Amino acid sequence: MKLKSIYLTVLFLSLFILNVNAQKGWINLFNGKDLKDWNIKIAKHDYKENYANTFRVENGVMKVSYDGYKEFDQQYGHIFYKKPFSAYLLKVTYRFIGEQAKGGEGWATRNSGAMLHCQDPATMLKNQDFPISIEGQILGGDGEHERHTSNVCTPGTLINYNGKLFTPHCLDSKSKTYAGDQWVTAEFLVLGDSVIKHIIEGEVVLEYTKPQIGGGNVSNFDPKVKIDGKPLTSGYISLQSESHPIEFKTVQLYDLEAYMKDKAKLDKVLAKILKE
Repeated sequence: MKLKSIYLTVLFLSLFILNVNAQKGWINLFNGKDLKDWNIKIAKHDYKENYANTFRVENGVMKVSYDGYKEFDQQYGHIFYKKPFSAYLLKVTYRFIGEQAKGGEGWATRNSGAMLHCQDPATMLKNQDFPISIEGQILGGDGEHERHTSNVCTPGTLINYNGKLFTPHCLDSKSKTYAGDQWVTAEFLVLGDSVIKHIIEGEVVLEYTKPQIGGGNVSNFDPKVKIDGKPLTSGYISLQSESHPIEFKTVQLYDLEAYMKDKAKLDKVLAKILKE
C-alpha cells in the first residue's frame, strides 16, 4: 500500500512538472479545429453573436468571411481569445483572399489587424465599432503600390514614439509590401506598458512605448471604460473582421510574464523563441 502511495505521488509530480513546462512553451490560441476558446463581438450585434457565421473554421484555418452579408454596413467585428495577457510574444500567420465585401470602406481593402491590450469584450457596447486597444494593423498589397504591413493604429489609445507622445491614429512600419494570397507571419512582442515591437521575417519593423488609454478613433463606447491616461499594462487579444476576407493559419503565444522581473532571463528566452 505504501509503495502504491509513493508511486502515485511520483506520478502526480511528474505530470505536474510536465504541465508547468508545457505552459512555458508556445500556446496555440487557435487549435485548428474550432472557436471554443474565443468570443465574438461584431458592431450592431450582441456580444457572442457570430453574425452571418463571420468567423468560422474550415480546413484547419480560422476564416473571416462575408458570404452571409448583403452589405457590410460598418459591422466591424473582432474575435477575442478567452483570457487576457500582459507580457508575451504573439505570432500570427495570415493571408488575404477573395474580394472585399460589398459596402466596405476603401481603406479596409485587404485590411485586418491583431488587436493588443484590448478592453474586456464583455464591456463593449452593442454599437461600438472597435475595442479600445492597440492595433497591429495587417495590410495586403494590391500588386502595384507600396503598402506596409504590421503598422500600428490606436482606437481609443495613445503611444509614445521616439520618446514623444504620438497622437495621430496610425503609424507606418518599415516592412516590405506583401501582395497576393501568400502566407505572411507577423509577430508582436508586448511587454506590459513598457514597449511593443512589431516583427516581420525576424526584423523589427516598428517599435513604440508607453501604450495608454486616450485619444479618439473609437465610437459608441462606455465612458466608464475609457479612462484617459490609464497605462495599458494588460488586455485581451483579438483578430479583426473589417470587410475583406482573411484566413489565419496559426495564432500562437509565448507568455513572458514570469520573466518580466529578470531582464537577463527575459533576454535569454527572447533570443531563443525569436529564432523558432
